[in-house]
Amino acid sequence: MAAVEVFEGEEFQTLESRPQLRLVKIDSAPSVSRYGLPLAQRRAARALMIRRRRRTLIALALLAGLTILALPGVAFGGVSNGGLSSDSNSNATLSSGMVFVVQPGDTVNSIARMINPADPSTARSALVHELGSKVVVPGERVLIP
Repeated sequence: MAAVEVFEGEEFQTLESRPQLRLVKIDSAPSVSRYGLPLAQRRAARALMIRRRRRTLIALALLAGLTILALPGVAFGGVSNGGLSSDSNSNATLSSGMVFVVQPGDTVNSIARMINPADPSTARSALVHELGSKVVVPGERVLIP
């Protein structure tokens, strides 16, 4: 490697003379001044960061999936705990022609109260006539008269 060195001396102060240029050979290579960690450590740190980001994204995706699965079926048009579809769930009473799925703990009287909260006795008699029995079984589908 070579460098150019400019020598200015007192003898070059006249207008006729100019500074002289001379070629100088450098014996050692210039030292590279870098700050921070060596390249291998920086690459290892970057690889670790990428692995952490991937793990975080996978964890977030799993968490989102579990959250969606934890939502009740009503949010997806399923059947609520009362045996009503999500469309009918907003109404307080059952109407004629609807299909009701009997849930554990439901009786003919409780279904009659859902059909007609003001006068459940008429709804009960119509329901017993429709079913042909005073007993309902969980999971049974009942057509509301």
